[in-house]
Amino acid sequence: MQLSDRLNRLSPSATLAMSQKSAELKAQGIDVINLSVGEPDFNTPDHIKAAAIRAVEENYSRYSPVPGYPALREAIVKKLKNENGLDYTATQISVSNGAKQSVCNTVMTLVNDGDEVIIPAPYWVSYPEMAKLAGGVPVFVEAGIEQDFKMTPAQLEAAITPRTRLLILCSPSNPTGSVYSKAELQGLAEVLARHTQVFVLADEIYEHINYVGHHESIAQFPEIREHVVIVNGVSKAYAMTGWRIGFIAGPEWIVKGCNKLQGQYTSGPCSVSQKAAEAAYTGTQVPVEEMRQAFARRRDLIVRLAKEIPGLEVNEPQGAFYLFPKCSSFFGKTAGGKVIQDSMDFALYLLEHAHVATVGGAAFGSPECFRMSYATSDENIVEAMRRIKEALAELQ
Repeated sequence: MQLSDRLNRLSPSATLAMSQKSAELKAQGIDVINLSVGEPDFNTPDHIKAAAIRAVEENYSRYSPVPGYPALREAIVKKLKNENGLDYTATQISVSNGAKQSVCNTVMTLVNDGDEVIIPAPYWVSYPEMAKLAGGVPVFVEAGIEQDFKMTPAQLEAAITPRTRLLILCSPSNPTGSVYSKAELQGLAEVLARHTQVFVLADEIYEHINYVGHHESIAQFPEIREHVVIVNGVSKAYAMTGWRIGFIAGPEWIVKGCNKLQGQYTSGPCSVSQKAAEAAYTGTQVPVEEMRQAFARRRDLIVRLAKEIPGLEVNEPQGAFYLFPKCSSFFGKTAGGKVIQDSMDFALYLLEHAHVATVGGAAFGSPECFRMSYATSDENIVEAMRRIKEALAELQ
């Protein structure tokens, strides 16, 4: 009854674990406000749902091509051209069962045993686990709140070794909401251009949830273009998390490798979901902007309320729907005889005493912080922050 060494090297998802704890308390009748999961609270727009219904009626019920339907890949090509100014062909696109699979496909396709994968910290919890699954070695570059959680070119240069194979860059970021500007990306691109053995996985799943204007992609710089794989999808921008459609755009040889891998363990993604995603990319974008505006309002609300809590250090995220405050001033404090040793204890205290589910920052590589998702109603945000403020005031 021994699991594989490969599986034993992996850590369980802290975000899903906290969400599970929250669900258990709710099942006991406790009113828990869940700020732990990164999922829009909006419904999928009606025109997208209508496209899915048509797909069912038109019998899109058979296996789809491994890289996705040609019509969807062409829609993605047009999206990349019109929104990002990037030229790709359909053969440079591969559609997967969510952006998470797209990330994992890319890592598994590029990384060999012992290869180093540079991951700026804070990071999304699955990046290092995927690197380990591929036999790679995660190399963390710490970028704290004092630098708005963004890695500098000097830090990137210092982290690169002859064993470096991949850099994973997420902008807008989960868990911090930080967004790299064009100038900041240019600085990183100049470093990468000097190290041609290094590829970039650019996770842009939060592209449309930004509060600084036009999204900037590191794929725009021609000197590194052939070394960049973009990952994106419909989950966040179109409130389609359960539809499970993501994609990669990159050099054709890498895309072919991902198709080969995907063909062996999942085959093509859901046929009906693909037709819905096609409608998302080709139809009206008004709902996307309406949701973005709602997230911007909630960002302003949660930042203001968090800054009113003594002991929290708060920056202003420029994208996504997360706040990542520094909470280390509470470490060593006690409540009811229990000492808060770290951010995981901190998050557990908030769950048990404030009945608010958050996630400790250790899971994201920043043990002095914790993550809150504001993908919930204004009323929930106000009540959650009230509870947190009261609970933290009780610590001695």
